[in-house]
Amino acid sequence: MDISGIYARESATLGRPVQIGVVSGKVISVSFPDALPADAESEHEHLDTILDAIDGADVNLTEIPIGLTIPTDQRSVLEALRNVPRGDSIDTSLLVRMAGLDPDADDSERVVREALASNPVPIVVPDHRVRDGPSAAPDEVAAALRQAEGL
Repeated sequence: MDISGIYARESATLGRPVQIGVVSGKVISVSFPDALPADAESEHEHLDTILDAIDGADVNLTEIPIGLTIPTDQRSVLEALRNVPRGDSIDTSLLVRMAGLDPDADDSERVVREALASNPVPIVVPDHRVRDGPSAAPDEVAAALRQAEGL
């Protein structure tokens, strides 16, 4: 699907809307507004997949194309995190190594934590799978995702 725009639908599991921004077929944002935006469309295949994941379905989120406009070092962190399978969790020190950062450099863990906190596409890039790192999703959303995956 190559339609750009804002798409949102209520998640029964979360009890709140899930909104995605799509440009040229790539998801560029995932957010959790308090109310459905009046100008959002409700039907998009990527939104369907994300809502299925929230509901606990075993879906492959790596098939959702993403557009990341973030610094290169943070991009490597988020791209590496996409390789962590559903139902698995890691810690920030492993993510440092997975992202190709220097585990002995003082700023590598800071880069990982900043990338996680500013992740524009939580769920699609599953920051909730990092045990000791921040999530860009609200706490209750990250907790619901961990529960859905048995983490």
